[in-house]
Amino acid sequence: MTPDSTASSLLGRDALIVATTVGLILQFAMVVGGHYSAPVKNSFAIGGMLFSLVAGFLYIRLAPGGWAGACLGGAIAGGLCAIIGIAVSVSLKDVPTQILWLGTSASVVTGLIGGAIGKVIG
Repeated sequence: MTPDSTASSLLGRDALIVATTVGLILQFAMVVGGHYSAPVKNSFAIGGMLFSLVAGFLYIRLAPGGWAGACLGGAIAGGLCAIIGIAVSVSLKDVPTQILWLGTSASVVTGLIGGAIGKVIG
């Protein structure tokens, strides 16, 4: 491994951490808000996927690279922030357990789309 590839790999990891963290903060804010507010709770699906799209988009903006990296990193960032946010929502009994896999799957796809959008714009 050359120093350049190590720096690239580190940048990708750091970008993934930052993008996932931003998405997770947004997810947590929505989950907590939805626990206390029915209108926010009614927007969980749209909001959750939007935040995963943002995480995917942010990933590629922080770690520019090829299409495969943009899509994979975006999918991972979108899926990770969603699964954790949805798990909190399930534990609060605000959504049924099956939403964990369904919402995460949808968020992986929207995270991938966010990475692709970031790549196209970038």
